[in-house]
Amino acid sequence: MRPILILLFALLYLSCGGPEPRRPVEVKSGSFFKESVERNKALLAKEEKLIQELIAKDTIHEYLTSPNGFWYYFEAKNDTATYFPKTNDQILFSYNVMSLDNDTIYSAKDIGPTSFVVDKEQLFPGMQNAVKLLKISEKATFVFPSLQAYGYQGDNKAVAPRTPIKSSVELHTIIINKDSIN
Repeated sequence: MRPILILLFALLYLSCGGPEPRRPVEVKSGSFFKESVERNKALLAKEEKLIQELIAKDTIHEYLTSPNGFWYYFEAKNDTATYFPKTNDQILFSYNVMSLDNDTIYSAKDIGPTSFVVDKEQLFPGMQNAVKLLKISEKATFVFPSLQAYGYQGDNKAVAPRTPIKSSVELHTIIINKDSIN
């Protein structure tokens, strides 16, 4: 009986191999990413065309183009102030969120005054750059394509995915970081 047990254990020991890596069921190429990039380019071109049409219809305001991919016009300028917010400065500002048809999604009252450390806290991408274009007591309206707004996911509340938006932003206060003075 003993030789049989030894033979059985030897057989079990030899039949157990090391772990075998799992192989992918399907090998993917880069075509998905290429298609995604093309889809995103087409979406951005469509949104930019829509925004350009909106700007062309608005004969009252003079729009400026941001190097970050959005457009804006000033509602109130402060020609006496010279300082723009820089990284690590703390600012207090108010803003709203509107559709391109000027329907209010979030009012400035709903959002309330927002305190923000420039480049250190989360806001949607366009807003992070927009606040740096304002001086104290300036107010501007910004038009953001969806990539600069809430992107492909929306805000999971009132802003739908892939939605370009408008936002009126007023800068109230800048607390200058000591490192920004240099």
